[in-house]
Amino acid sequence: MEGSTNLSLQISLARAYQYILVPTDRLLLRIWAALLWMKDVVILPAMKSVMAALLWLKEVIILPLMKVILAVCLVMLVFVFIEKVLMGFTSLYVKIFCRKPEKIYKCSPIEEDEELGSLAYPMVLVQIPMYNEKEVYQLSIRAACNITWPADRLIIQVLDDSTDLIIKELVYEECNRWLKKGKNIKYERRDNRKGYKAGALKIGMKHDYVQICEYVAMFDADFQPEPDFLIRTIPFLIHNPNLALVQARWKFVNADECMMTRLQEMSMDYHFKVEQESGSTSCGFFGFNGTAGVWRIQAINDAGGWEDRSTVEDMDLAVRATLRGWKFVYVGSIKVKSELPSTFKAYRYQQHRWSCGPAVLFKKLFWEILLAKKASFLKKFYIFYSFFFARRIVTHFVTFFFFCVLIPLTIFLPEIKIPKWALVHVPTAITLLNAVGTPSSIHLIVFWILFENVMSLHRSKAVIIGLCETGRATEWIVTKKLGDKSKAKTITASSKQSRVKLWDRFYPLELLMGVFLLLCGCYDFKFGNDYFFIFILLQSITFLVVGFGYVGIRAPRDD
Repeated sequence: MEGSTNLSLQISLARAYQYILVPTDRLLLRIWAALLWMKDVVILPAMKSVMAALLWLKEVIILPLMKVILAVCLVMLVFVFIEKVLMGFTSLYVKIFCRKPEKIYKCSPIEEDEELGSLAYPMVLVQIPMYNEKEVYQLSIRAACNITWPADRLIIQVLDDSTDLIIKELVYEECNRWLKKGKNIKYERRDNRKGYKAGALKIGMKHDYVQICEYVAMFDADFQPEPDFLIRTIPFLIHNPNLALVQARWKFVNADECMMTRLQEMSMDYHFKVEQESGSTSCGFFGFNGTAGVWRIQAINDAGGWEDRSTVEDMDLAVRATLRGWKFVYVGSIKVKSELPSTFKAYRYQQHRWSCGPAVLFKKLFWEILLAKKASFLKKFYIFYSFFFARRIVTHFVTFFFFCVLIPLTIFLPEIKIPKWALVHVPTAITLLNAVGTPSSIHLIVFWILFENVMSLHRSKAVIIGLCETGRATEWIVTKKLGDKSKAKTITASSKQSRVKLWDRFYPLELLMGVFLLLCGCYDFKFGNDYFFIFILLQSITFLVVGFGYVGIRAPRDD
């Protein structure tokens, strides 16, 4: 019985092998033969065709295009270098020969007159525009009310566009409190935000009590002028009738709050110490910073008043005023306390506005600059080339596209040779010229370079949006302020316990650039015969650190 069972099993296995396994083996052999045929007849020829097409694409399109882009970047780099050198030499000239504003312009103090009394002082308007400034509204109002100036010759105007009813009430109560102390303070509120800051300033100038004022000082909500601010600035305007604007320097109360604010301080110090000073010295023109300045109201009216066609209404007014023949002076010895953005989102919004606005304005003012009759050819050239083209368009493009895109891509294209002067000499010179703004932070220069390269991504994007006037070209997002330094630290400590949504913390563009540069750096480390990977990997790390949200502080509702 057991023998017959084994025999039956053997017969079943034999039949399975004959009818199932053998045909299956034959089928697999046929499939394998078909795959080999496809490899030899279809896949290999197709791959050869694709490789030939890629080689043709590289030789005929990619390499020539990259060489053209390289040439354009090199030309832009030279433009930036020349502009930096010219500004640097102008600033050096001011320091060596002591060509400070106090020695160039008459600015003797206002003389007391017993007969005239306070009438010896001109009427001055102080404007403080604000929008939902809960953390800082008291600082600016208190500082403005403490300015040393005859009470009957000073009007403080608070232009409140706040949409938060609680904040509106707080600002109103603060103004009322100072009104009861005898200060001539006016609280003005609009029903809409048409024109944003420019709209508020424009409406503010239309009030009847403003018509008796000769000068207007402007301060953003986080700015705190010293009591002698008007005493030191107004004499420039009184004794020099051709001057329209006196611009003071910003001093940052939270510069040491975090690494990001330290790096911002380096950029802003260079802007004031070199850019503003060189413009003031060479041709009496520079961009109004929108705050911490005093205008001659006659010049504002002569230039056509405030315009809301871009997000840089201050620059718009400055250009139109200089085209009408007015001059400006920058006085670096007068400093006004202010606050730097300490959250990365706030800084990004600010930089978008500051980069996109000039591009929009450049388009809108092009023909007006070209056809201006009261501006000399040299003044027009300075506005076109130095003020707009080199500083506000070319600088952002060459920083991002040359250092963050083109150089990493050349790793895969050894045929593209970048001159040593463009890789080492000129960038080093530009870096050293920028470092003179804040000598105490020169040890942070490498971090500053890497962070500025990251920000050039957003600035370049903003310039393109501005030139095309699409997307967020005219979007105005108020830079979030956190108040004084100790308060900011308190918020930082409490925010560590607040839950932040994962997608709110990450920045996709920075992460994408970080991964791209990481791949380029690793490829160069493995196959390259240069040391590009050192810079590229450091830049990649910086992009990734920023992309993962580990820069600046995080405050609750940081959006």
